[in-house]
Parts: sequence; structure tokens; C-alpha cells
Amino acid sequence: MTRHAKNCSAGAVYTYQEKKKDTEASGYGTQKVRLNRDAVKDFDCCCLSLQPCRDPVVTPDGYLYEREAILAYILHQKKKIAWQMKGYEKQRAALREEQRQLQRAAAQDRARSFLEKQAAILSQPLNPFMPKAASLPNAGDEQPGPSAGPPGKDKDTILPSFWVPSLTPEAKATKREKPLDDSLDRVGLLPRGERYVCAVTRDGLSNATPCAVLRPSGAVVTLECVEKLIRKDMVDPVNGDTLTERDIIVLQRGGTGFAGSGVKLQAEMSRPVMQA
Repeated sequence: MTRHAKNCSAGAVYTYQEKKKDTEASGYGTQKVRLNRDAVKDFDCCCLSLQPCRDPVVTPDGYLYEREAILAYILHQKKKIAWQMKGYEKQRAALREEQRQLQRAAAQDRARSFLEKQAAILSQPLNPFMPKAASLPNAGDEQPGPSAGPPGKDKDTILPSFWVPSLTPEAKATKREKPLDDSLDRVGLLPRGERYVCAVTRDGLSNATPCAVLRPSGAVVTLECVEKLIRKDMVDPVNGDTLTERDIIVLQRGGTGFAGSGVKLQAEMSRPVMQA
């Protein structure tokens, strides 16, 4: 394989850098980019707003949220579900109308077929020396046209785009799913103002430090403190309550470019592809 610079086009090999550059410039194909440190949230930031929490709540799985962000998210989801439900009902009405049109077209085809069969039955025998069309009554009065459809229909027809997959003649409208299940019950980053420390050891807390939340007191401690101090007697060092395994919630951390920590650090954007 040849070895040359990224922008060199004299080689006979279509390199990965050239393919990546052409894909980015063409506007087609899936684009992938590696997230840097600035795109990864800190351990004390809300998973929805990506800002430091002022009134935090934590889930049993260790995900941190801002209480206000949860309420705003619920309201947003209600509006989104209402919009999706409206589109779903509109699609159902369109499908019902399409089925009625198909039924009417099938009934018209059956009636037309019946009339054609009735017109083909004659009380007098056909003349074998005359064409079939001439032997039929009133056959000479009819002037066959070039097309059964209305004139100018083909000229006014505009074909969709062949380049975008969603606009090809074979493409169909996206099927909408019902946003709610009937079985369910219907009921700019802010700067960190202070340094976070462990409630017991006073060690600094960051993404590089595994942390845990004690459910009875809501205090945040390091996992090292949990393993070396708290698990010996299973007592909350802040308020003295007895702890269980469910009361120790491990916080989910954001990853960095060097350690993923279970976080996907690659963003993808799907774009239209060119069809052969």
C-alpha cells in the first residue's frame, strides 16, 4: 500500500482519509465523529439538561437528574405524544379512506366485467367473414381513442425524485405507531460554584472517581470509602441509619476520550444514500 499525505491525490489507492473527506463533502452516507472531553458531561450534571444539578434526584440505576428538568421533560413528552396521536389518527383515517376507494374500485371492476360479458352474448351468430368489432351493434359509430384516460394526464404527471430513497416511486409513507399503549395507566453550561468532596473522607469528586449515593441520607461518598469503611458495619456515617445493598447506589459517570466507562463516545448521523 502506498504511503502519502492526506491531501495527496497522486496515488493509485483510494485511502480512508480520501473516502472520509469525499463522504463529508458529498452530503450522502453515514457520518461518524469521535466525541472529545468537552462533549462528555460531568458526574454532577443532569442527564437531560447536561448542567450542574441544583435540586438533584437519582434513580436506582445511578442516573442523576435535575427535578425541574424532569418536570419540563414530562410536559414536553405530553405535547409530543399529543402531536403523535393526532398524526396517528390522521393516518388511520387516510387508511380507511384508501380501503373504501379500493372497495369501490373493485366493485366497479366487477360491474364492468359483468357488462362486457353481457355485451359479448349476441342473439344472432357472428359473421365469420367480418371482423369481430364490425359485427357488434353500433361498433362502427365508436371511434377508438389512443388512451382510455383523460387527455394530458401523462404530461401533468410529475415523477418524484430518484435520488432520495424516501421519494422514490417505490417508497411508501412512513407508518406511524400509536404513541401510547392502551394498557398503560393515564395518570449554555453553568460553571461549577464549588468543589465536591466525599462526605466522609473529604476526597475530591470528579469523573475519574467512582462515587455512590447513600439512600437514607442522600450523601455522596467514594466507592473506596464504601468498600473500606461503610461495608464493615453497614451504617450510614451521616445519620447513623442501617444500610442495605439497595441503599448504596453507584453513580453513573461520563466517559472521556481515554476511558469509555460504558458510555458510547461516537456520534453518528444517518444521511440519504445513493442508489445504484
